[in-house]
Amino acid sequence: MNKVFKGCGTALLTPFKDGEVDYNAFAATVDWQVEAGIDFLVPLGTTGETPTLSESEKLQVLEVTRQHAGGRPVMAGVGSNSVKGTLDNIRLLQDADGFLVVVPFYNKPPQRGMYQYFKAVAEATDKPIILYNVPGRTGSNIEAETTLALAKDVPNIIGIKEASGNKEQIGKILKGRPEGFAVLSGNDDDTLALMKDGADGVISVASNVFPSAMVDLVRALQDSKWEDAEKMNARLSPLFKALFVEPNPIPAKAAMAQLGLMENSLRLPLVKATEDTENLMRKTLQDLF
Repeated sequence: MNKVFKGCGTALLTPFKDGEVDYNAFAATVDWQVEAGIDFLVPLGTTGETPTLSESEKLQVLEVTRQHAGGRPVMAGVGSNSVKGTLDNIRLLQDADGFLVVVPFYNKPPQRGMYQYFKAVAEATDKPIILYNVPGRTGSNIEAETTLALAKDVPNIIGIKEASGNKEQIGKILKGRPEGFAVLSGNDDDTLALMKDGADGVISVASNVFPSAMVDLVRALQDSKWEDAEKMNARLSPLFKALFVEPNPIPAKAAMAQLGLMENSLRLPLVKATEDTENLMRKTLQDLF
């Protein structure tokens, strides 16, 4: 419970080469993140194409992350749509410093079901649990009242990654949360507004592509340098938009390939970016760099 998940964290991509995980490219990208000053690392999330990874690949991805993290906290994605599945992932990835647990997808549970699910998962481990609300992916939204009840009732539920885009809902969490409960933006383009309202940071996709700039943005927000942050956000805004013109991580993989950091390779059912997206990413990177 001594690890702090605040500031700028990166939802890490998983590089592939010839259909296999490219662990050398992955290690290099983690090194790049650490050199840029990233605060924590998040392997095995949505951006990492985790549903396509085998158990042995998940273990190795976590191990490489830990070996190259330079002491940064590592938050592993472990969520599934059953308690057993999630606890199996927690046991598999027990060396992580904390666990990111998404709202169960496909099941469409009621709020009382979400509460019982997260409570059961958290009570099965002594590691920190961070809730992950992303209705666009899961088909379900965890409401502010449910999040706050879990934050108050379950000691090792220490935060939430909020990617609902619902400012009113997130505002209720910020106002009602107990001391120490972290609220992290799950959308890069919401980071400025949420951190100005008191959020604690972001789990970023854009920081895969431009980690130093995302770190600088979050530092400026932490230091209440609002004018500087506004300028940085305006500069990065085209990148935030471009990374989601197709489902994540399709544009991010295209960008990283253009930067020479990994091959533009994804596992089905995801496919490479369209030519239009490739051209947009190329222009966006040229304007940034």
